[in-house]
Amino acid sequence: MSEKTKDSGLKASVQKLGSYLSSMVMPNIGSFIAWGIITALFIPDGWMPNEALANLVGPMRDYLLPILIGYTGGSMVYGQRGAVTGAIATMGAVVGASEIVTGQATVPMFIGAMVLGPLGGWAIKKFDEKFQDKIPSGFEMLVNNFSIGIIGFLLVLVGFYAVGPFVSGMTTIFATGVDWIIQRRLLPLANVFIEPAKILFLNNALNHGILTPLGSQQVAETGRSILYLLEANPGPGLGILLAFTVFGKGSARSSAPGAIIIHFLGGIHEIYFPYVMMKPLLFLAVIAGGVSGTLTFQLLNAALTGPASPGSIIAILGMTAPGAYIGVIGGVLVATLVSFLVAAPIIKMDREQDQDNFEESQAAAKVAKADSKGQSTKDTNAGSASVEGEIPATEDINSIIFACDAGMGSSAMGASLLRKKAKKLGYDMSITNTAISKLENQAGVLVITQEELTDRAKRQAPLASHVSVGNFLDGDRYDEILGKMQAASEEEASPVAPTSPAATTTDDVHVDVQLIQVPFHEDKPSASVMAASNLRNELKKAGSNLVVEAVPFAQLQNNPQTLIIVDADTVHPAKEVAPEAQFEEVSKLYEQNQYNKLLNKVN
Repeated sequence: MSEKTKDSGLKASVQKLGSYLSSMVMPNIGSFIAWGIITALFIPDGWMPNEALANLVGPMRDYLLPILIGYTGGSMVYGQRGAVTGAIATMGAVVGASEIVTGQATVPMFIGAMVLGPLGGWAIKKFDEKFQDKIPSGFEMLVNNFSIGIIGFLLVLVGFYAVGPFVSGMTTIFATGVDWIIQRRLLPLANVFIEPAKILFLNNALNHGILTPLGSQQVAETGRSILYLLEANPGPGLGILLAFTVFGKGSARSSAPGAIIIHFLGGIHEIYFPYVMMKPLLFLAVIAGGVSGTLTFQLLNAALTGPASPGSIIAILGMTAPGAYIGVIGGVLVATLVSFLVAAPIIKMDREQDQDNFEESQAAAKVAKADSKGQSTKDTNAGSASVEGEIPATEDINSIIFACDAGMGSSAMGASLLRKKAKKLGYDMSITNTAISKLENQAGVLVITQEELTDRAKRQAPLASHVSVGNFLDGDRYDEILGKMQAASEEEASPVAPTSPAATTTDDVHVDVQLIQVPFHEDKPSASVMAASNLRNELKKAGSNLVVEAVPFAQLQNNPQTLIIVDADTVHPAKEVAPEAQFEEVSKLYEQNQYNKLLNKVN
C-alpha cells in the first residue's frame, strides 16, 4: 500500500470519527449553552453571584450533559431502546470517575459517554436481533424491559470499573498538557493545525473530541475557558471573505459579501471553505489569522463560559465570560485583519481568477465534506443542471424537509429561504429541516439534500420524493423547484394544448426588444413567475438590463417592442390580447436551459 493511500485512509478515519462525535454532541449543544449561562451568571465570579443557584453548575456538568450525550449516542445506533441503554451505561462511567469514588475532583465524562452510549445501543441491538423472534407470545414486554435492565446493569459495571477511571486518567493527562502549553504561551500554535483541519472537515474530531471536553473541565475549575475560542473564532474566515470582496473577480467577488453575513452572523463557517480551496496559498492566511487571534485571546485574557455553536459572533459574545469582552472582540478583529492582509496580495497576484475556478473549488469542498461523512461523490460540474430527481405536483406534497448530516446550519437557512419564497407564491405547507438519520419513511414528503447526501437520504426514506441541490443557499435553485412543482400541478390539471403554428419558431431573432413579459392565468402564476426569474437571472449574467416581468394576460403590452414568452397553454390567449407583440414559444416555462439559447436571439 502506498504512503498516499495510507494517508488518505487515515484522513478518512479521522473525518468519520469527527462526524460521529459531532452527531452526538451537536443535538445537545443547547444544554451546554444553558449550563454555560448558569455558570456565567451564578458562580462566585459571575455576573449575578447566587450561592443556591450555583449548585446547579456541578450536577449539570457531571451528570446531565454526559447522560444526554450517552442517550443520543445510543439513539443513533438503535433508537429509543439504544438511547435508554446508552444512558444507563454512561451513568456507570460518571459515578466511577466522580469525587465520591475517587476522592479527587470529578472529571466531566463526555468522552466516556461518547464510548458507552453507542456501545449500549449496539449491545441491545444485537440482543434483539438474536432473540426477538424467539420470545414466547405474551412475554414481549417482560423480555424487552428486562433485557435493557440486565444489559444496562452489565455496562454500568464496565463503565464504573473500566471506562470511567481510564477516561478520567487520560483526560487529566491531556488537561495537564494543555495547562503546560497555556502557561508557556504556546497555545496559538494549535491553530497551525486547527485552521487547515476546518477546511478539510477534520474540525469535528478536534472540537468535540478534545477541545469541548477539556474546555468543560477548565470551566469546572475556573468558570471559563479559552479553548472554546480556538475553533469557533470567525476572524480568519472573515478576513478571507473581505479580501475577495475588495480584490476578487468574477463570481467569487460577487458572492463574497453575502457569504460574510452567513459566516460572521450566521456562524456557518463552511461558506468560506471554497474560497480557500480556490487558492491553496490562502491556507497561510487562515493559519496566520488563527494564530494571531489566539495570541490576542491569551494576552487579553479572553475566554468563554461554554461552547459557542454555531461559530457566530452573536453566539460567541453570548457565551463570553464576565470581563472578557474586550479580549474576545480584540482577538476576532486581529484575526480578521491579519487574515485579510495576508490574503489580499495572494488574491491580487492572481489575475486569472474566473468563475470556473470558483465553481471547481466549490466542488472540491463538497467532495471534502462528503469524505468527512464517510461517503463518496461522483464528479459533478457545478454549472450543470441544478436540480435532480422527479418533483411531484404541489397538491401531492404535504411537507418539504431539508436534510443534512446534523440537521442544523446551512439546511436551516435553506429551509428559511424556501419558506419565504413559497409564502410569496401563496403556498401553505410545512417546510422544515432535520438530520438525515431522523427522516421518516413516508410518502407525500419532498426531501431536499445536497448532492453528496441524496443517496443516503433515499436509503433512510425511500417512500419520499427526493431532489438534490448543489448549495442550500442558492435561491435560484428554489425558484426552479417551486416552478417544477407548479408545472407538474398544471400538467395534471389540464391536457397540453397543441402548439400554435403561428408561434415564433426557435430560429427567429427578436429585434428592438424593450420589455419581456411572461403571462399567466390568475389561478396558476407560479410557472410564469419562475420563468421570469430564470430569464432575468440569465440576462443579468449576460450584462443586459432588460425588464422581465410575469403578468396576468390583461396586463400584456400590445406593441412590437414587447417580447412575450409563452408555452402551449398560454400562447392562444396571449396572442388575442397582444397580437402586435413578438412571441417566443417554449416547451416548458420552468426549464432554464432554453433561456440560454434565447439570449442569442434578443437584440
